[in-house]
Amino acid sequence: MTSLPHVRPPLHTSTEPFAGRRWPSRLYPGDLAQTSWVRTDLTADLHRLSGMDQETSENMVFCASEMFSNSVDHSRSGQDTEGRVVRTLHMPTATTLQVAIIDDGMRTDTTEFQDPQTPQHTLEEWAHAERGRGLMLIDRLADSWGTRSVIDFPFCQGLGTVIWAEFNLPEANR
Repeated sequence: MTSLPHVRPPLHTSTEPFAGRRWPSRLYPGDLAQTSWVRTDLTADLHRLSGMDQETSENMVFCASEMFSNSVDHSRSGQDTEGRVVRTLHMPTATTLQVAIIDDGMRTDTTEFQDPQTPQHTLEEWAHAERGRGLMLIDRLADSWGTRSVIDFPFCQGLGTVIWAEFNLPEANR
């Protein structure tokens, strides 16, 4: 009697890109140790998209992990033991992917976070800075990016911020 090896079906089946496609949102504890899970989960989600090139995938994963780290560092998501961060992924068009990170809102534990200010630095100062380059890297790697309030009402300011980055699929894969 011969034994045939058991062949498992692939975990991730590829699908064609289409406008309006959404992946399930993912919820993470507001802890920097979760950054590796954010990267792993996003890599797996992007793997399911047929025609996804490695460079765009790596850029998206890097930007998402930077956005996640910022949300934990600079929002209430990382302040409380109950803090959470949500990651979304969708295709606004058949040729564009958008990854977004949603935090728990303004941090309240120190005065530094109650009135945040973006430091103004010269190029030489930025070259020697140990922190603060994340958004510059996102600006360089993403085709577009931005932030907005979770709820767009004046009395709801500070309840949460969405930071998003969009990436265009390469021409060869369209």
